[in-house]
Amino acid sequence: MPILHATTYGTGPDLLILHGFLGMSDNWKTLAKSYVEAGFRVHLIDQRNHGKSFHSTDFSYAHMAADLEGYMEANSIKKAHLLGHSMGGKTAMYFACKYPEKTEKLIVADIGPKSYPPHHSEILEALTAMQKQVFSSRSSAEDFLAQRISEAGVRQFLLKNLYWVVPGQLGFRANIPVLAEGMEAVGAPLPLEMTFKKPSLFLAGGNSHYILEEDHLSIKQAFPAAQIETVKNAGHWLHAENPKEFYQKSIAFLKA
Repeated sequence: MPILHATTYGTGPDLLILHGFLGMSDNWKTLAKSYVEAGFRVHLIDQRNHGKSFHSTDFSYAHMAADLEGYMEANSIKKAHLLGHSMGGKTAMYFACKYPEKTEKLIVADIGPKSYPPHHSEILEALTAMQKQVFSSRSSAEDFLAQRISEAGVRQFLLKNLYWVVPGQLGFRANIPVLAEGMEAVGAPLPLEMTFKKPSLFLAGGNSHYILEEDHLSIKQAFPAAQIETVKNAGHWLHAENPKEFYQKSIAFLKA
């Protein structure tokens, strides 16, 4: 099985960080430095069909959790702390439940174990159209996206996927055809029988609707030792919108 691409920083207990849908490990570089300064060995991981990791038509949380287990095996990591955002949070949940003996503590950023309806169709349609074009500059790619996606922040997030395939030709790192097909897999719930009884921290964005008050019960059922906290003045990308509070809450939990 191919091994996930990752960048590692620091020394100390292992902290594995998993990005969200259409993201990549680079999204977490700034926060990684803070965790390293706090004494952790941080692994910024690209999940399958994202970043510099391998592409595959198989796409599910079972596959992504198995990828993570393979990564730990290949790097002789017996046990690690896990931190995942959105899709990465669901992968981390699945992994913790399946491999509790390999999981120390679990941090989940702005996602619950419930099912989520597909809601990235506009973005995926724009990226699918983008695949049919040839771009020789980042500005031309941004202009193309601007006609289809109004939010500048979302465009900047997506454009981080651009890379030079050859001089003068940009490509897109995420495997858009498979991700567009796999939208239901991204929103899939955690299997009902799964539980993780060790310490867990669920961080919800104060302006996000991904974790609602009514979701606390289902979180506690699957993760009975869970703490659920809110990061103020932040939406779904809470670690980017309020990194200071996100870091404070997460490091307090890891160090406790």
